[in-house]
Amino acid sequence: MVVQLLGRERESAVLDGLLRDVRDGRSGVLVLRGEAGAGKSALLDELAGRAGRLRVVRAAGVEAESEFAYSALQRLCAPLLDGPAGPAGLDGLDGLPPVQREALRVAFGLSAGAAPEMLLVGMAVLGLFAEAAAAGPLVCLVDDAQWLDLMSQRILAFVGRRLDRESVLLVFAERTVDGAGDGGFAGLPELPLPGLGDAEARALLERALPGPVDARVRDRIVGEAGGNPLALLELPRGLSPAELAFGLGGPGSGPPPARVEEGFRRRVEALPADSRALLLVAALEPVGDGPLLWHALRLLGVGPEAAAPAEAAGLVVLGAPVRFRHPLVRSAVWRAAAPEALRAAHRALAGATDGGRDPDRLAWHLAHAAAGPDERVAAALEDSAGRALARGGRAAAAGFLERAAALSPEPKGQARRALAAAAAHLSAGSTARVPDLLAAAELGPLDLLQQAHVHRLRARAAALTGRGSAAVRPLLDAVRRLDGLDPAAARETCLTAFGTALRAGRCDPEALRLVAAAADALPPGDEPAGVLLRALAGWSTAGPVAAQPLLARALAGRPEAEDPALLGAVVDAAAELGDLGAWLDVTDRAVRSARATGALSTLAAALPHRAAALGFAGRFAEARALLAGAAAVGGGADGAGDADRAAVSALLDAQQGRERPVLAAAEGLARAGGSGGGSGRLVAVAALARAVLHNGLGAYAAALEAAQEGAAYRDLAVYHWTCGELVEAAVRAGRPESAARARAELAGWARAGTPWAVGAGALAEALAGEPERAEERYREAVDRFVRGGLGGFEARARLLFGEWLRRQNRRAQAREELRAAHGAAATMGMAAFAERARRELLAAGETVRRPEASESVLTPQEARIARLAADGQPNAEIGAQLFLSPRTVEWHLRKVFTKLGVASRRELDGVLSGG
Repeated sequence: MVVQLLGRERESAVLDGLLRDVRDGRSGVLVLRGEAGAGKSALLDELAGRAGRLRVVRAAGVEAESEFAYSALQRLCAPLLDGPAGPAGLDGLDGLPPVQREALRVAFGLSAGAAPEMLLVGMAVLGLFAEAAAAGPLVCLVDDAQWLDLMSQRILAFVGRRLDRESVLLVFAERTVDGAGDGGFAGLPELPLPGLGDAEARALLERALPGPVDARVRDRIVGEAGGNPLALLELPRGLSPAELAFGLGGPGSGPPPARVEEGFRRRVEALPADSRALLLVAALEPVGDGPLLWHALRLLGVGPEAAAPAEAAGLVVLGAPVRFRHPLVRSAVWRAAAPEALRAAHRALAGATDGGRDPDRLAWHLAHAAAGPDERVAAALEDSAGRALARGGRAAAAGFLERAAALSPEPKGQARRALAAAAAHLSAGSTARVPDLLAAAELGPLDLLQQAHVHRLRARAAALTGRGSAAVRPLLDAVRRLDGLDPAAARETCLTAFGTALRAGRCDPEALRLVAAAADALPPGDEPAGVLLRALAGWSTAGPVAAQPLLARALAGRPEAEDPALLGAVVDAAAELGDLGAWLDVTDRAVRSARATGALSTLAAALPHRAAALGFAGRFAEARALLAGAAAVGGGADGAGDADRAAVSALLDAQQGRERPVLAAAEGLARAGGSGGGSGRLVAVAALARAVLHNGLGAYAAALEAAQEGAAYRDLAVYHWTCGELVEAAVRAGRPESAARARAELAGWARAGTPWAVGAGALAEALAGEPERAEERYREAVDRFVRGGLGGFEARARLLFGEWLRRQNRRAQAREELRAAHGAAATMGMAAFAERARRELLAAGETVRRPEASESVLTPQEARIARLAADGQPNAEIGAQLFLSPRTVEWHLRKVFTKLGVASRRELDGVLSGG
């Protein structure tokens, strides 16, 4: 029988509801948030009791182990890995795709291999949970989540955001400070635990008081406890009647959790020395390994009799595993220990640890046992960092290296390790420690290449944390230092600077000139970064027409773009040339490769690039599904990923005529891009989105104003599309002089020879060129757009051609083009342009009904799943692409079958093609 917690009826009801959901086949996630002692652990215990026969797995974060990558995640997953063959059999992994299975084995240190990316490990854990729940609902409980190691925190948050129909319940208990958590689980459903009400607080206090107490003393205790359940239970404990009579301290005694921890500290100090040593070793040995604990205690000369006083004081339960009365007991023991006592405990634990089985924990204990510099320990920590990196634990590697630098006796070794620690922190996305570590590295002797890398890391950190072009100058300084020492690294760094300068655009035109000059000064390279750098420098200095052959050469080999900076440059080159085929090909390979390898940073960059390309092809449902996937993956530390997704979403909305979202997004993009040191390219995209929207709505004066704003600066990959919108808007608004200038720009672009560029040039000539050649140029534009697979531009070209034919009184031919334009635009969801075509058809003498909404229309995610299933992909592969578990994919497919009235995957292709 489970006892109802006093004053937590509302919270218990929420947890009961989650248990009902998981028994009904739905998944759930919840973060219990409250101060220390609020009852989070008690609620988890109650939930485990109410789970009945459901499978329950548990883990807890431990502050002392927060440097060990995946340590908490491994403890949580360990029971799910065990099969009939025992832990070594790892039968629980058998249902995962091989690449995910191997990623999890490497992350947990069970096998050697390339460091897995977080995305791949996250998908593997999601699949592991789903596989475990296939035999019955699974409940996962994580206590003290604020102390999870960084990788465990990120993976579990990733999984929590993707749980859907797996019958998995994931509940975290996270301690808050000043009412806020650390943000690691931002976006997940949460349940705050406030203090108990007065009546419940008094009832709980009655259970803790040793005997009758004056009513005024009760009032004082209740008031000072602030409704904190643990404070109500622990503050009176061990106090004499006289102490109770005089209250629990003055107003400066701190919040209830601090005073509870102080109470635990007093109880620890009252114990015999051997019992205190036992508690300290147990606090520093977070796994709760009983044999290891007693081995370490024997090395300290502490015998089993030391346990009785600690257990009698209600501070610890020495079972398997060892458990403290409350996490605050562990904190009190740890924080109250003298430095020499801490070192002695770590020495004992190091002596008891099997270095062959657990070399990293041995190195960590040795590091904390060291009273001063020790090269042997520093080298062991450096080895641990290498193993952590091999498992993908960049944050853990950074921690090992930072400690190794501090313990290095020689300045040269200290500088080298500090530099490596800074690189590891930057790779982990934690830039706060980078400046201090680089400053420490510079105190030691560094060779010229190491000095150059110091500047490179400092510039990259500035690029991640700064805005706009602020990082361009530091990056160029690093380029100058690397030139002659590491030419390939110099070109790669210069390419990163080019991307930053291109993003700054009109907000800092000088930045692009500086980068182009630096690129020209570097020795040329035939690697992809070198070829792209030369092409972009040519575009910047010689102009877009002269740079077309260089850009075409850069794309000719279809370079593999696994690095986000390189991918961005390849996409920019493809867009500048109007080569949609290359754009689609490169981004398709980048997305597939990133998904296969779990390269999270590349995937976060590749998905918006591919979504934009799919929009040009008129494949809007697929584009939106990819954007949803990009949002699930996340973006860079500088928020660039969020901005890129917003920009692509605005352009998709503009082509589909969604007025409110476009105007709201354009305002936000312009504000973010135009602020001090911002991104001029965002300003250009905002203007372009408004121009496309207003052209679709027939508001040509507004479209012209927006297009002129966008075309005021020649932004790579954006300018020529803007010129096309400007020509259409200027012609319709009666501004031929504005149309002529943009038409001339597009004539130069057409020399690139790609279907998009040639088609755009032809369309501009049809609209604003010689009237007697208009029909020829319209037909050429349509033909080029068809050849290039540019579905959206084809529909718009047919619409403009049909409008021209109607004005020429060639109504039958006009209706033919307008019907094609209307059908294509309506099918693709380009509602504004479809409405324009509908109105023109009415004027041409043909009635077209407005499309009727249907309840059977699939959601974007359902449409994407249906298309992938129709292509023959199994659920596991679909789930890997959309960051869903295979069971959730199956649930969505059942809904798709119901909506479309089909019974199997074989029928999907015909229905979707017919639709």
